[in-house]
Amino acid sequence: MKLLQIIGLLCCLPTLVLATPLSGDDVKWLNRMTYGINSETLELYAAQGRATYLNRQLQNTVDDHLPPRVAELIAAMHISVEPIKMDVLAMQENNRKIDQLPLEQRQQAKMDANQPINQIMWEAMQRHVFRALYSPAQLKEQMVWFWFNHFSVSRDKAPMVKMLLADYEDRAIRPYALGKFRDLLMATLHHPAMLVYLDNTQNALNKINENYARELMELHTLGVDGGYSQQDVQALAHILTGMGMNWTDNFPKLNPKMEPYYRHEGGFEFNPYRHDFSDKFFLGKTIKGNGVAEVEQAVDMLVRHPSTAQFISKKLATYWVSDTPSPDLVANMAKTFMATDGDIAAVLRVLFESKAFADSLGGKVKDPYQYIVSALRFAYEDRPLANLQAPLNWMHELGEPLFGRATPDGFGLTAKDWLSPGQLTQRFDYAQRMGGGKAPLFGPDVDRKTQPVPVLANRLYYLAIEPYLSVQTKNALAKAVSQPEWNTFLLSSPEFMYH
Repeated sequence: MKLLQIIGLLCCLPTLVLATPLSGDDVKWLNRMTYGINSETLELYAAQGRATYLNRQLQNTVDDHLPPRVAELIAAMHISVEPIKMDVLAMQENNRKIDQLPLEQRQQAKMDANQPINQIMWEAMQRHVFRALYSPAQLKEQMVWFWFNHFSVSRDKAPMVKMLLADYEDRAIRPYALGKFRDLLMATLHHPAMLVYLDNTQNALNKINENYARELMELHTLGVDGGYSQQDVQALAHILTGMGMNWTDNFPKLNPKMEPYYRHEGGFEFNPYRHDFSDKFFLGKTIKGNGVAEVEQAVDMLVRHPSTAQFISKKLATYWVSDTPSPDLVANMAKTFMATDGDIAAVLRVLFESKAFADSLGGKVKDPYQYIVSALRFAYEDRPLANLQAPLNWMHELGEPLFGRATPDGFGLTAKDWLSPGQLTQRFDYAQRMGGGKAPLFGPDVDRKTQPVPVLANRLYYLAIEPYLSVQTKNALAKAVSQPEWNTFLLSSPEFMYH
């Protein structure tokens, strides 16, 4: 299909009306601030202007409504209607029954028991991508992914972690994604998914496990060069003793001396009998043995430490601005972090209003998740998707399985993590599937053979993409002999690989 023929199809498309024309800088800015432009994004931005749009995106309570069809799909999910406590208790009871079976029956019984757990994990993954695709709160959605990746837990660690992914996002990450860093850190520290993943459920008096204490400083707060010692790791491990999990209503029998120290909320439990009440020397200060209060004191010290401000600011700048962010930008962000007691939105405002951010637009490589989501947002914005099996498989094959980082450091944020000949070849293949209508994206009621090929040469394209394409990309598109081929060339172009 020739380009002029494609243009002729525009008469059949709804008009995209903007209050003011958008410049190339506007489009690049929006492509970085969101998971990729679509008509709704452009209309909001044009109507509000950059300052108002940014102000609203930085609000943690910004409108995040979803299209009715997508909202219905999420509302019907098991994770939306069944309390997580009931699922966990059912799994634990199932495990007890399996352990009592003859050895030859256990393997099949475990496979059967894993099916509902896998379904819960699958729903958590679908819901996360649905929100990324369709929520107008695009900045918040990116920060939810960022913090989930920062406070990473892996679906492959244990069935319990797999089951808790949705609850972890809902209760530990999403409410604090643009709030105070201390609240976010405390929420992750109290969530059973993190306590199980980094083995703190095994950390108890006379049976110390240092895993979480080490990662809490190295990966979550101070950074590997943050100025702590092995002695600090050991001290923090002792401070964290007793922080564990209990989903039942069976509480330990406590003597009057220990009762005031006990805590239980949801699946979290602090058991004073498992806690080391001795005094600890941590980061140069003595912390008196006082139960959960020790944890809060240690968290305050970590959050207010200059190394944490530096480490978090640099990681945010690496995600949003550059693989090698300027020291001046990071210093300004860290200064705001310290001055605002870790206000994430305030730190991000410094980043977004910096010259470094403006200069970087269009030059940051999309990771696989960003690439797939941005391509789907552009190609299928007018047809809400119902089946995300294929996109989730593509992310896995591209090396970034959702909730599936094997190590607690999270997925990489730089070009070297994602740019390779093999990666680019795979992306071309997925561009072909998305652009050619070859992926089963609309559920079992839509035959893949009759699924229409999206027409990407639409008004959105000519308004916000075509004017800013390179000569090489325009020449390649002009040589396309069919709509699917044209779509493939666009979705695999350099301009679409970067934002």
